[in-house]
Amino acid sequence: MNESPCIELQGAAVSRGSRVVWSDVDLQIPHGAVVGVLGPNGAGKSTLLEVVLGSLALSAGSARVFGAPPGSRGLEVGYVPQSRDVSTASGVRGFDVVALGVDGHRLGFALSAKSRKARAERVGDALDAVDGSALAKRRLGQLSGGERQRLLLAQALVSQPHLLLLDEPFANLDVRQQSEMASLVARIASERAMTVLIVAHDVNPLRDALDLVCYVAGGTMAIGKPDEVITTEKLSALYGAAVEVLEDASGRRFVVGLDEEIAHPHGHGH
Repeated sequence: MNESPCIELQGAAVSRGSRVVWSDVDLQIPHGAVVGVLGPNGAGKSTLLEVVLGSLALSAGSARVFGAPPGSRGLEVGYVPQSRDVSTASGVRGFDVVALGVDGHRLGFALSAKSRKARAERVGDALDAVDGSALAKRRLGQLSGGERQRLLLAQALVSQPHLLLLDEPFANLDVRQQSEMASLVARIASERAMTVLIVAHDVNPLRDALDLVCYVAGGTMAIGKPDEVITTEKLSALYGAAVEVLEDASGRRFVVGLDEEIAHPHGHGH
């Protein structure tokens, strides 16, 4: 394994207009880790992904991805953005959606026979990886939300990235589906020696799949193993307010003591 971090931030800060989203962030994410990026709405979780992609510049500090400036490693980074709209137009098949990861907005009709064969092999490999081979010929209007999400994941995998960024990929799935998808992502990451960042609101469906948690709150971040970060002491320090982390009999963790918007990330039953 590469000894240098996959992602490294030093003294990093980001501003949007006059608002500082987060600042003084020192962060190292090792190669091959599956990381849950957690925290309340507006804390800057998606902002972190934008910085890693190179689509948003830091206002202070430095960022490196694979030892290079963000955005310079191209297809080595796969990305599934938040609330990605998948057209259900008549005739659009699962294969077509995944192929956009190769062709961009082209559907490949002008490709040579050799290129089309190579393209089909790459799409097939990506579909196999997400257990989605049966979706290739099905029209999108016939698919469930979970099946469409598998196609978007496959689309991001077509370029065979070494880093995968998923922005709230499970938001429209039920808890069981979220757990299944998280396990699938963790398996793919292990098989492909790939680093993964998953932005999510609720850690509980993901907990068995995560190596690390990056918790974004109070204008800063904390990273570590889930049991080290999601604690009363650590989150109280991050928020600058008294919060309590409760754990039920099955090991699920819930943050209480803040308003609903902030407490929401770790459960709905409080």
